[in-house]
Amino acid sequence: MNFTAGIRRASEGIFDLLYPQICSTCGTHLFKDEVEICKLCLKRLPRTNFEKRPTDNVVSALLWGRCKVESSYSVYYYRKGERVQQLLHSLKYKSNQALGVVLGSELGKAIKSSEESFDVMVPVPLHPLKQQKRGFNQSEVIANGIQKALDIPINTNTLQRSVHTSTQTKKGRFDRWKNVESIFHLANKESLKGKHILVVDDVITTGSTMEACINTLAEIENVKISLATIACAYL
Repeated sequence: MNFTAGIRRASEGIFDLLYPQICSTCGTHLFKDEVEICKLCLKRLPRTNFEKRPTDNVVSALLWGRCKVESSYSVYYYRKGERVQQLLHSLKYKSNQALGVVLGSELGKAIKSSEESFDVMVPVPLHPLKQQKRGFNQSEVIANGIQKALDIPINTNTLQRSVHTSTQTKKGRFDRWKNVESIFHLANKESLKGKHILVVDDVITTGSTMEACINTLAEIENVKISLATIACAYL
């Protein structure tokens, strides 16, 4: 080991002692190969195993008759007050983008195991004002994580959000649907013509936002549309 490498390693050791990296879920110290969440906590998250039945699961059933979907992927179940909600809250409201990439990577691994192929990912867009305030789009962060497993491009230009809606958190099913009705539009449709699109979001509950996205994208000629979210609500 040369002198420079020794100094670097010593500095890293001191930094780890002063600012230890801890798990976002259980608070234990992370090993060097762990990022934001420990392997044990990842293993304990409630998995859906939708990758084993991407055309026949609760999300597919939720959207049946509302929009045409080829396949649906969600890697974890979501319930208020439980770990998955806490992790997604940390991503969205505490700017924990590294955690979003980790969760996206887990989603990407699950999708890859299904051996289905896609041409492009489209993250559900935020309104420009909301993205400017937050500083990032959590769906795009998740897509970056998925890309680690699925080497496909991310398109953030074609599907655009034209209406700045209020939060969906405390709305009922009908109010959520009315809140997102006709809020998306398309730019440069030709870029996605004939593609199999994977729409990416953080969580699907009533499906209102995803329905609006998919029905807007369905205006593009000869497209197929699938969806992927980190989590889905127990239905």
